[in-house]
Amino acid sequence: MKTELVRVDTQDAYDKIKEKIVQLQLQPGAPVDEDTLAGELQMAPTAIREALKLLLHDNLVTVTARHGIRIADVHPDDLRQLFEMRLPLEMLCAQMAAERATGDDITVMEALVREYEGAKKGRDLSHLLDLDHRYHRALADAAHNRYMRDALEQFFGLSERLWHLALPQVDWLITALDRHATLVGAIKAHDAEQAGVLMREHVLDFQRHVEEALRAQ
Repeated sequence: MKTELVRVDTQDAYDKIKEKIVQLQLQPGAPVDEDTLAGELQMAPTAIREALKLLLHDNLVTVTARHGIRIADVHPDDLRQLFEMRLPLEMLCAQMAAERATGDDITVMEALVREYEGAKKGRDLSHLLDLDHRYHRALADAAHNRYMRDALEQFFGLSERLWHLALPQVDWLITALDRHATLVGAIKAHDAEQAGVLMREHVLDFQRHVEEALRAQ
């Protein structure tokens, strides 16, 4: 979402409601009451209403005449379509980052990898997820294409909810995030082909694990 195009209070409401959705404080399929949200967040109803419109655009809420506003559910076909789009975009992003990353871009990614090495010892799922998001943002920044960055940010919001839905296992998350250091190495070496291959393996492995975890629920 382009922060400069919305009011500050709407942006604040958007960020807070999105966090509740992603972290499953608002469950998939649950009805949304604007007044209740306004009271919980101590924000104006207008800001809540405008934020929900933006979340509708992000496919995190749905609106129907019969059911009103609800938190978007998760369906197997939605997952398939999400990964069909995410896989080529993530691979292209990694390849572009390998070709275009500046020294500053690589410094940021290496710093995140070092922070991750310390964080995984604490096995804090929320912290690890936050680091994963920051890493993917840094990777998108390194591709130096704002349209790519904006598209991936929307897809990441949907994928992040899947982490909370299906991946409470910290051990698998640690294994998945270990690949970040290897990918940074390929980007630093400006090896676009290897960067694309590593990202493809990462996304496909994530997809398989999500599908297995959801089937087991």
